[in-house]
Amino acid sequence: MADKTLAPQQARSRESMRKLLKAAAQVLGQHGLEGATIPRIAQHAGLTPGAIYRRFPDKDALLETVIIGIFERQDERIRVMLTPAMARQIPLAVFAEQLISNMLVSYRANAGLMRALRQFAQGRDHTSFYKKVTRLEMRTYQYMVELFLVHRKEIKHRDPQMAVSFALMMLTSALIELILVDHDMKNWQAVIPKDDQSLKRELLRSFLCYLGIEQRGC
Repeated sequence: MADKTLAPQQARSRESMRKLLKAAAQVLGQHGLEGATIPRIAQHAGLTPGAIYRRFPDKDALLETVIIGIFERQDERIRVMLTPAMARQIPLAVFAEQLISNMLVSYRANAGLMRALRQFAQGRDHTSFYKKVTRLEMRTYQYMVELFLVHRKEIKHRDPQMAVSFALMMLTSALIELILVDHDMKNWQAVIPKDDQSLKRELLRSFLCYLGIEQRGC
């Protein structure tokens, strides 16, 4: 009888944890780091604050678990959805366009959450949490480099691996600066693309030109 009772309890506990972590991510995205309070997260998850504190000693411990889970799932999704064999079937320019388009959409849709993640990580560079997140980010980043390198022969840069690595870094940095950094962009309006279609076009052009892929305007 004990075993029969334990299984549903464990299932309920896992479901409760899943709902809690999902709610915490949603609250982070909607209300930012300061607004992601334990009472607000508890209400969003349909739990009591006490139920959260029985699982986590404080908000930081909860958010660390949430953020690590986000990076782990991101890495898993990429590896399942896109293998080197799949990437090999997609022309390099089309692959780059799809990546940039998906990243731009994702950054726009998840700007609040991504901004909160960056803010939370700041100042934690000497913690085990930060080191784990960095390892996960680099694991995903290196996998993306490997996917592009299945087209190594098309890349005209003298060092294809360095070129892809640097091009991806420039792409990510541009999206972070233009979408996630919370500052007044009015002084930059004259020199940045006016809409996302124009932005995607310019990001793609700079990405491919750096790799040595012939494009109009290179």
